[in-house]
Amino acid sequence: MGSRVAIPARLLRDPGHFLALGFGSGLVPFAPGTAGTVAAIPVFLLLQSLGWTVYMAVTVVLFVLGIYLCGRTAKTLAVHDHPGIVWDEVVGYLVTMVLVPATPVLIITGFVFFRLFDIWKPWPIRKLDAGVGGGLGIMLDDILAGVYAAAFVQTIMAVQILPSQFLQ
Repeated sequence: MGSRVAIPARLLRDPGHFLALGFGSGLVPFAPGTAGTVAAIPVFLLLQSLGWTVYMAVTVVLFVLGIYLCGRTAKTLAVHDHPGIVWDEVVGYLVTMVLVPATPVLIITGFVFFRLFDIWKPWPIRKLDAGVGGGLGIMLDDILAGVYAAAFVQTIMAVQILPSQFLQ
């Protein structure tokens, strides 16, 4: 996690920085990663409504784009993984929600599991977070947190831990 270097407001005028900063959600003073994940929910709803093939393709494109965007913003701020860079949370949440119906309970469940794994960083997430630099390093730990969270959400759906009305 990077230090709390001030983010100049002018960065939001640049479309690349605006995206890397999670549509501005990364500027909140407390828990910017959580705010970035909240900003991901409308993106999920938009993509989910387009069908899963489009969802998957766009998520891959957003990941690749994120490597560039996050790396560029980190260089501009001169901080490797500034807390305000939250595009990785946006894409990580999209990974969490692959093939998940857009029900309120599942949206919240995915949110909670993604935040848990993103904050906790179990092996090998912590190792990747510490060992891979640049935009790829910023993106990878959140993608892996999304994979872990997706496994939990898919398990909940498969074993029907939640009542069926929440899954439809």
